[in-house]
Amino acid sequence: MAASRKLHPDELDIDEALVRRMVAERFPQWAGLPVSPVEPAGTSNAMYRLGAELVVRIPRIPGVVEEIAKEDVWLRRLAPRLPVPVPVPLAVGGPVDGCPWPWSVLRWLDGATPDAGRIAEPGLLARDLADFVTAMRGIDPTGAPAAYRSESLASRDAGTRKAIAAVPDLVDATAATAAWEHALSAPAPAGPPVWIHGDLQPGNLLVSPAGRLSAVIDFGCAGLGEPAVDLITAWYVLPAPARTTFRAAVGAAGATWARARGWALSIALLEVAYYRDSDPRMTAIARHVIAEVLADHA
Repeated sequence: MAASRKLHPDELDIDEALVRRMVAERFPQWAGLPVSPVEPAGTSNAMYRLGAELVVRIPRIPGVVEEIAKEDVWLRRLAPRLPVPVPVPLAVGGPVDGCPWPWSVLRWLDGATPDAGRIAEPGLLARDLADFVTAMRGIDPTGAPAAYRSESLASRDAGTRKAIAAVPDLVDATAATAAWEHALSAPAPAGPPVWIHGDLQPGNLLVSPAGRLSAVIDFGCAGLGEPAVDLITAWYVLPAPARTTFRAAVGAAGATWARARGWALSIALLEVAYYRDSDPRMTAIARHVIAEVLADHA
């Protein structure tokens, strides 16, 4: 069986045979169920369907292993407070030969990842996303971990400029630098950190055939951070007119919106620089985001 496509130099070798062996050893009650890779592939975790109702999620790289335990604890607490289904783990498996890390089995959630250029109901999806972001912000932060993106926007300056310099053939470096500096000039957030998903990109969203948000997945980046981070979905997913609807629904003031645009630009620039030779899909999404941000800033 072919292994999942490698995106990182320190990535685990994962294929269907390994997944079958893992399930048989740790969860014999599910042994014998058909196994097949989920497409499009995740960048941090490999996903394999297990029968019709389950999915196996395996860390690709050491840096995301701790997310398994975090999700096992926190998704159980977050799920009842969110307006759409999220992937609460059914079981966490221990290391087996070929996989030295914990991994999880979750309930399969129906839906398709949205294509930013082909949103069936952009206005409705904008409101659905705003409802999700607002619900996350309102969850009690007591005891919550820091989000993966809990740093300040200013602390990303060196890395963002390095990414701009690395891809001058793919990005208008002058325009990107000007947009980035404008975002950096926005006032810092005044309030305390709130619950954020941290990575509301197309690959972590599922929509129904009617174009409505049907689920949000991959909470590995979730935790406490500044509210602007989750607003990146405005450029990653929504067309410009629906972006206005989303902004109004989440009540994003000028400074928050400016920082959000900077977060989207910084994340997308780093993705282009990292994935340009390994993941054409991620690179195309990130370049779309950069183009949307630069059009907004122009």
